[in-house]
Amino acid sequence: MTQAHPIRLLLIDDHPLVRDGLRARFDASPNLQVVGEAGNAQEALTRAKTASPDLALMDISMRGTNGIELTAQFREQFPHIAVLILSMHDNAEYVRQAVRAGARGYVLKDAPAHEIVTAIERVARGDSYYSAAIAARVVQASTSHAPIDSLTPREREILSRIARGLANKQIATEMDLSVRTVETHRLNIKRKLGIEGQAELIKFAVENRL
Repeated sequence: MTQAHPIRLLLIDDHPLVRDGLRARFDASPNLQVVGEAGNAQEALTRAKTASPDLALMDISMRGTNGIELTAQFREQFPHIAVLILSMHDNAEYVRQAVRAGARGYVLKDAPAHEIVTAIERVARGDSYYSAAIAARVVQASTSHAPIDSLTPREREILSRIARGLANKQIATEMDLSVRTVETHRLNIKRKLGIEGQAELIKFAVENRL
């Protein structure tokens, strides 16, 4: 049964051929409409503002800001846009980090076209969807972990610099990032750790030997 309004999709993958293949698949479905494409994080954030998608179909492996980090940025800046990870990686760490960053689903790239469409439809209406091949990893991702385990490698790098007393601008220069990206990471670190103040953040870093 066709929906009254097609689901508006933003395709985020740094390989144009992959995006072309996805668009060809989705053009065959009356329930889906590709409203934008992006090959990196900056393009994705810009398209998200201008194209107003319902769902972002996100790859993990991208140059620069990866898909997990970008998912966290979407969660902060565009909480109304659902994120579905479409990746070739099926290891538990990627699944766990994607879920913690805010992804509502995780599907493998080699999944049949009809499964990817089903995943999009379910995630767009507020449900979650995970490929059967990684269902066990989702269970693992949903179990309790120490607070430090919730941080991505990039967030740990930034936290270690915060512990050294570096300001956002200094961290941005040292890591070759924008100040805004560092600010976003800092907010995500505080949210994940349940920390508000700078002193508490430094104390946590020291106690965890960062």
